Amino acid sequence: MPTQSRFLRRLSEGVAAFARRLRRDDRGAIAIQFALLALPLSVLLFGLVDVGRLSLQRRQMQDALDAATLMAARSTASTNGELDTVGDAAFLAEIAGMNLGLTASNATFSAGTNNRIIGSVTATLRPIIANLWQSGDFTVTATSEVVRSSKNLEVALVLDITGSMGGTRIADLKVAASDLVDIIVRDTQTPFYSKIALVPYAAGVNLDTYADAARGPIPVRNISNVGWLSAGTNITAINRNSTARVTSAGHGLVTGDRVFISGINASGSNSMSSLNGQIYTVTKDNDNRVWLDGVDTSGKSTYSSGGTIRKCLTSNCSLVATTSAAHGFITGDQISFAGIGGTTTLNGQTLSITNLTSTTFDTGVAGLGTTAYTSGGTATCEQSTTPGCRRLAYTSADDTDEVRDISTCVSERTGTQAYTDAAPSTAYVGTNYPSSSNPCPSATIMPLSSDKTALKAQINNYTVGGSTAGQIGLAWGWYMVAPNFGYMWPNASQRPAAYRSRDLMKVVIMMTDGAFNTPYCNGVIAADAGSGSGSDDDHINCNATNGDPYTQARALCTAIKNSANDITLYTVGFAVGSDNTARTFLTNCASDSSKAFFPANGSELKTSFKAIAQEISSLRISR
Repeated sequence: MPTQSRFLRRLSEGVAAFARRLRRDDRGAIAIQFALLALPLSVLLFGLVDVGRLSLQRRQMQDALDAATLMAARSTASTNGELDTVGDAAFLAEIAGMNLGLTASNATFSAGTNNRIIGSVTATLRPIIANLWQSGDFTVTATSEVVRSSKNLEVALVLDITGSMGGTRIADLKVAASDLVDIIVRDTQTPFYSKIALVPYAAGVNLDTYADAARGPIPVRNISNVGWLSAGTNITAINRNSTARVTSAGHGLVTGDRVFISGINASGSNSMSSLNGQIYTVTKDNDNRVWLDGVDTSGKSTYSSGGTIRKCLTSNCSLVATTSAAHGFITGDQISFAGIGGTTTLNGQTLSITNLTSTTFDTGVAGLGTTAYTSGGTATCEQSTTPGCRRLAYTSADDTDEVRDISTCVSERTGTQAYTDAAPSTAYVGTNYPSSSNPCPSATIMPLSSDKTALKAQINNYTVGGSTAGQIGLAWGWYMVAPNFGYMWPNASQRPAAYRSRDLMKVVIMMTDGAFNTPYCNGVIAADAGSGSGSDDDHINCNATNGDPYTQARALCTAIKNSANDITLYTVGFAVGSDNTARTFLTNCASDSSKAFFPANGSELKTSFKAIAQEISSLRISR
């Protein structure tokens, strides 16, 4: 602008000097020429003023439009209407004081293809000199196009649905969470997606059909054989004596072994064949002979030929099942059988077994008189004193004997992978055997989804009840955006992307309304669980394997915020009041203190969730 003014001033001064020289020149021809040139030179001079003025105004208008379009692009607005509202306000602020005569109606802002935001403005500028040779004003247009920076977004929403969330609290939570879904999940999922996973929690987290993949299925082992006798050795002689002595080279028997004899040739009531089909206890004579305890053969006919002596596999000559792989059962486990060919007597029975080896166990069913095994069959663990089977038998903290059914809820992962996002195929999470008074919540997890209708429908169906295992909810908030857990989800769209993928933002939002009070031991609420987690009858007689719930949760917060994960962690303490333990935990757990919210009532809860959603959306665009 200063350069243009100097140019016009110098041009004007030059024209004036030229005119003065002409006036001083007394030659008539020059005067006539001046008279002829004065008018067009004046038009040219003032026309340049018009051009300069229009050029300046157009540049000012373009600068204002560029700034406003950039503001619209960096906002969370997505629809054309929203973009126009943001852009118009920014445009008016930019042109204030410029005296261009423009209004918001002059500009439009809209979404273009490939994540572009387009601004355009049209202005009518009135010329000063140009109207001498044309009628009407100049129409000036400007356009601006900004490629909107953005990221793919994966958010895990961890929601407290414990008993203390009853009444208006759960109603407020449903509204707040649904509003968050509407803000975060965009209607347009290209070129960048935005997805939310839901993790409702109470005394546990209900994985529904995904439970087997996470905590391991109820053990079902394939049976490869059922029998009760060893291969045995051939009999070559049986003496006639008050105590029968059987000769069988290399028999391998020891005193006290139980044996079964079959296949002795001969006929008649007093023949040696009467020894067939019976079980005996032996005393070893030597490596080739044994005595049959209490068996008198003195009155029988002389041994002729044939026969086999076979040792029972167990001391009571019961059926032994062999599995094709290590069964993992322990003595006392209750095992059910199905699908066995040949030895069908086991099918449909549930039996207390005795573990023999890693692949064999004693069923306790007498083998004598059963049909030989032919094929197939399964053995399922129905009840055990260790976690994993369909039912758990244990002693409660109130010293009563209890049996609980497994649920589709899960408890904490223990061992070296307790605070990692290692895949369940590497280390299962804990089982959950809830009591009827503190059950597994009916609300289930929902993997990453961009279906706003389905997400909000799930939220609106939440019911409350049970105590607070916040550490389990927090862990599953992490797992829902953890790549190592992705194989659990059936659809590719539900699987989290790798950490630190290009143009990716991962977020976990942890919400609770009170103290964490529910840790576990062996899949049952621990004896040292906090107040509000149920009575001693609801607890097992061992302390929490991983310790205090807050200790566990703090370790998880640290692991989640590991820079290698690049996860942003928000926390919301709803009406926690003066609970300093909860407030301190939530403040320290968040990625920074600005991401910890403490709404005191339902209205503030909605405001907090909206603020979080808007901040996430802004970060998604501006980071």
